[in-house]
Amino acid sequence: MSDEQAHPGYLTRKDDYLKRLRRIEGQVKGISRMVDDEAYCIDILTQVSAATKALQAVALGLLDEHLNHCVVDAARAGGPEGEAKLQEASEAIARLVRS
Repeated sequence: MSDEQAHPGYLTRKDDYLKRLRRIEGQVKGISRMVDDEAYCIDILTQVSAATKALQAVALGLLDEHLNHCVVDAARAGGPEGEAKLQEASEAIARLVRS
């Protein structure tokens, strides 16, 4: 993080993200218990799907915060830093699309 960017764009929603991540952590622990208890495969897959969607929602929220804060600020400043932030965002989007 550069000096101009004192905090991440998601800082105002940090507590919301942490709550969501703790919920997801609980979901994943529940999935482990299901496997340990030899639960029905489809029930486990349903929970895996729910946890995956919850993580994707967090990722999309963070991406949105990044685009609206870091990328917009860098694009306004222009130059190599602006181009680097746009490239970084493009690569992050590509990773999300592939997952």
